Amino acid sequence: MEALLRWHHPELGLVSPGTFIPIAEDNGLIIAIGEWVLETACTQTKAWQDALQPDLRIAVNFSARQFQQFNLVQLVVNCLRKTGLAPKYLELEITETTAMQDVDYTTKVLKELQSMGVQIALDDFGTGYCSLNYLKKFPLNILKIDKSFVSGLTINPCDRAIANAVATLGRDLNLSVVAEGVETQEQLECLRSLHCQEIQGHYFSPALSAGDASKLLVNSLLRKVKIA
Repeated sequence: MEALLRWHHPELGLVSPGTFIPIAEDNGLIIAIGEWVLETACTQTKAWQDALQPDLRIAVNFSARQFQQFNLVQLVVNCLRKTGLAPKYLELEITETTAMQDVDYTTKVLKELQSMGVQIALDDFGTGYCSLNYLKKFPLNILKIDKSFVSGLTINPCDRAIANAVATLGRDLNLSVVAEGVETQEQLECLRSLHCQEIQGHYFSPALSAGDASKLLVNSLLRKVKIA
């Protein structure tokens, strides 16, 4: 599972994160929002684990401003203690751009988080300006292929070549590789042929509320029981 943020405005309706996140970043509200998202995601995941699926993992994205908090590691520690979620079931995602703002700081914080057992993912890989040299310096567990490459997999040889390169690089560095934004059967089959371990996108499910996600988990478990 990945935590996605949506704003249901009483007058404007559903506001996309692409609209309100930059504003929250600029005025500092992203700090409070980010803490709420992290705690809510961990709480919900622990509830799902207790009721439905013990090994469920949740991914939470950190914005650039969030990641620069001086007490970030302690914030994560406190959240895990409060919610009871084991660290290995929390995946924290940062983008290339965020990681490169202060390489020494990024390396230090990621090492502390990873030593706790938290999974670390580099999001939107290939779209920023992260030198390949830093892939061996940053303590990572997961490499994510950006949806901008996935969308053109079956029609653009360049996108396929880039996705293949990222998948191969990730495997050779002993990292899990996740492809984002999968929307068609053709994209799924192409990624399977590239030996991409994990896939996410609307092909499987659109963004869901916690209640609808619970129904999705229940239906998944029922299918497994029938197959068994």
